[in-house]
Amino acid sequence: MLRIVTLVENTAGEHHALINEHGISFYIEKDGHKILFDTGQSDAFLKNAAQMRIDLSDLEIVVLSHGHYDHSGGFRHLISLTGSFQMKVGEGFFNDKYALRKNAYDFLGNNFDESFLQTSRVPYSFVTRGLEELLPGIFILSGFPRIHKDEKVNPRFFLLKEGRFVHDRFDDEILLALDSPGGLIVLLGCSHPGMKNMMDAVKQRLGRPIHAVLGGTHLVESKGEGLERSLEYLNDPEIGIIGVSHCTGEEAMSRLKEKNPRYSHNMTGSSLYFD
Repeated sequence: MLRIVTLVENTAGEHHALINEHGISFYIEKDGHKILFDTGQSDAFLKNAAQMRIDLSDLEIVVLSHGHYDHSGGFRHLISLTGSFQMKVGEGFFNDKYALRKNAYDFLGNNFDESFLQTSRVPYSFVTRGLEELLPGIFILSGFPRIHKDEKVNPRFFLLKEGRFVHDRFDDEILLALDSPGGLIVLLGCSHPGMKNMMDAVKQRLGRPIHAVLGGTHLVESKGEGLERSLEYLNDPEIGIIGVSHCTGEEAMSRLKEKNPRYSHNMTGSSLYFD
């Protein structure tokens, strides 16, 4: 049995006691293993887990998709509950991330650094290979070839490295792929390297079709022909469940709801079960 619960997402679900916020966090149970993928921006994911009677004190692995506050901001709160897990992040995760707004740079990065993990005695490691099997049937992927030319990182995103601002290519972003009888279940953080680039890498490296995709696609910044290509990509009949949300954007989600019967808005409190 594979169970995926969206602990927090931008949108409120039917359980009105749960807290929604701009961010995302998934809780995963597979064959007795417990994994957390992203933590949202606050302690909301912890409070929501308690409301749904999900015990996070015995997590085995915590994966943070990339170093933006709305995916890693809740991590400090998790440490107050437990630190017995293994932590996985992409190379470059601890670089300070910013967004340029007119003449100002807004900090969007993590609220902790490596010294915090060392002081808290949290074992962590970087994803250094394109494909790694964390646990049986649970894969982590990184290093996505930029094949689709329409998928460009917004030039407003920057890294502050050695006192200089340089454009952020989001080489630190990683994803999870979970095996199921119907195909692979792909969990995305924000897809800054490009949703199509990332999903193509999953299919090529694991040699299996994608049955479901959940998470953020960053189509919020996609317009015109680029958006059309992405929507057509998701129209692949092999993809049985399309649960994209968070940074996907209202226009893309509205179009998917109207045209794609396999789409559903995956929101705070949504639970999916796979045999």
